[in-house]
Amino acid sequence: MGPLIGAIDEGTSSARFILFKAGTTEVVASHQQSLSQICPQEGWVEQDPMEILSVVNTCIEKTIDKLISIGGSVNDIAAVGVTNQRESTLVWEKSTGKPLYNSIVWLDVRTSTTVDQLLEKIPNKTKNKNYLKPLCGLPISPYFSALKLRWLIDNVQNVKKAIAANDCLFGTVDSWLIWNLTGGVNNGLHLTDVTNASRTMLMNIDTLKWDPVLLHFFEVTPSVLPKIKSSSEVYGNIETGSLRGVPIAGCVGDQQSALLGQQCLERGQAKATYGTGCFLLYNTGTIKVSSSHGLITTVAYQLGPKSPPIYALEGSVAIAGAALNWLRDNMTVLPSFGEAQKIAEEAELQESGEVYFVPAFSGLYAPYWQQEARGVIIGISEDTQACHIVRATLDAVCFQTRDILEAMIKDYGSHLASIQVDGGMTANSLLMQLQADLAGVTVAKASMPESTALGAAMVAGAAIGLWDLSQHLEIACEIWTPKLSDDERDIRYSKWKLAVEKAMGWDVL
Repeated sequence: MGPLIGAIDEGTSSARFILFKAGTTEVVASHQQSLSQICPQEGWVEQDPMEILSVVNTCIEKTIDKLISIGGSVNDIAAVGVTNQRESTLVWEKSTGKPLYNSIVWLDVRTSTTVDQLLEKIPNKTKNKNYLKPLCGLPISPYFSALKLRWLIDNVQNVKKAIAANDCLFGTVDSWLIWNLTGGVNNGLHLTDVTNASRTMLMNIDTLKWDPVLLHFFEVTPSVLPKIKSSSEVYGNIETGSLRGVPIAGCVGDQQSALLGQQCLERGQAKATYGTGCFLLYNTGTIKVSSSHGLITTVAYQLGPKSPPIYALEGSVAIAGAALNWLRDNMTVLPSFGEAQKIAEEAELQESGEVYFVPAFSGLYAPYWQQEARGVIIGISEDTQACHIVRATLDAVCFQTRDILEAMIKDYGSHLASIQVDGGMTANSLLMQLQADLAGVTVAKASMPESTALGAAMVAGAAIGLWDLSQHLEIACEIWTPKLSDDERDIRYSKWKLAVEKAMGWDVL
């Protein structure tokens, strides 16, 4: 059956292992398993690092069982790539491999007070959140790993002790997985790639190295940091389980991996991934575009240690699919995630005015970067029903995406005619039509849903000469085009902006 390329896809809500036929989108075997979240208090989101590792190993073994059952062999697997939820922060003991704390997940906002303390350090007391942006491309925000690491150092005694004993390792989820898969306490490789490192606030966006100024600002000891590698090279071999001896040859953060999997390898191409949050990346090629409209500059990928980095502008929406989960679990107005489209379509048939929902549960990400914002539902009348709230939730995902598209146009100077989309929420065809209507762009959804895993397979296959990235894969797409007039679209968007204003500054007392 070979050669096959494996992709470990470790997300926020689930992990999976997928085997692709090298150089193609053909999935030969796969297995997926959900991950639990721990929420000790409001705004805190954690995961158990040992559960993450166990679930990934289970997915690998179950997939190999399926491969063998259809006549394949583990010897058909030539390499493995890793893609992962970004920013989520782990610390563990080098000597034992034991986690020193749970993983602090990317959307956790406990570090709001840490942000305030760090802003006080900025010269001239300007409290400028963009003070470090020229170095790392990122604003000072609870979103990024350095803030989470700083919180761990300040608040967890075991972390302080381990650092003092030179027995602490820090990493994002990719580092944790690769260290364990390549041996763990027995000389496991402590590394990350440029895409994940670019989300920590500790890597210089130009040199692609840990920056001494950033390390000094966040008071981070260099000895805890992983080595930074390119996204596509052989790092080392797996030393555990059925994949023993198979090289790990690629690593890329999940949103950058989706950019690759969507075949957005040319400057000017963009993709949006609709999952727990929504993430829109715009490939700017070898040009590093600094945003002045609330977007962040990130590394899209680096295809080998001697290749130049490719950059992207990114806009991140914290709450997309998570808002539907909130309607289902907290408000009980949505029986299941899959019924959102049917219920929202009922709102089309009823008159109740326009309801707007700004789901700023933990503040607003791009382009606002307002951690004090909180959710509002506005425009409610006595005729408002559950279906209108569900519809407003879908609208909110689309409006937030338009916010990012508007900022990208201002930063890059050219209008996007279309975007590639992927992620679990794209199964909702009403959402896709609403996105086309409310943003005024053509929306193209690939028929191959595993674009994030595909990106990881592409970089791993390329590293061993089994994937030619100059030959773009032809992937069939379902297309949605705008049906609203420009005037109607802009009127609705102006009301959305008014609703966003109402959400600002609530959590300041």
